[in-house]
Amino acid sequence: MAYQLPELKYAYDALEPFIDTKTLEIHHGKHHKTYVDRFNATIAGKADLEKMSAEAILANLDKVPEDIRLLVRNHGGGAVNHSLYWSVIAPKAGGEPKGLVADAIKSAYGSFAEFKAKFSDAATTQFGSGWAWLVVNQDKKLEILKTPNQDTPLSAGKKPVLVIDVWEHAYYLKYQNRRVEYIEAFYNIINWEKVNELYTLAKQ
Repeated sequence: MAYQLPELKYAYDALEPFIDTKTLEIHHGKHHKTYVDRFNATIAGKADLEKMSAEAILANLDKVPEDIRLLVRNHGGGAVNHSLYWSVIAPKAGGEPKGLVADAIKSAYGSFAEFKAKFSDAATTQFGSGWAWLVVNQDKKLEILKTPNQDTPLSAGKKPVLVIDVWEHAYYLKYQNRRVEYIEAFYNIINWEKVNELYTLAKQ
């Protein structure tokens, strides 16, 4: 089944003033849609890939035919990474984490403030385009990491529970070159309920 562009659970203006309406409209309706369309075109006619989820394909990149592997990595990663990003942000959200993930963050980083400092540093220091992540690694421990372009931790056997997009198209209309301001604003829209849900699933 073709990968579907997910419908947002909030309106394009719902994340104001932290993410502006025009950015969200272009980011979801054009950038993300292009990744989805190109990923589907890349795997079209390849029955073994068409019957797999995009996440499973990315988790097994070494089994993707070499002639399309880079396209799958880029467009499949772009499709999946953005879908996760939309799910972990929401209007009237933010604040500090709750539930099991809150306990895990405190255990791993000492405090939410220390986690925030480390996560923000990963997002700030990702050179060029890319992402910063909070993942559950193979040892079932939380780990902060960053990836370039549309690479995903799924390809390294890790399960993402939180992500911030630091490609310029995610913030440039509002923040221009002020990536640090965009990262700080991001904490006002983190959907910790969803992050906790993803963390709980990843730990199973």
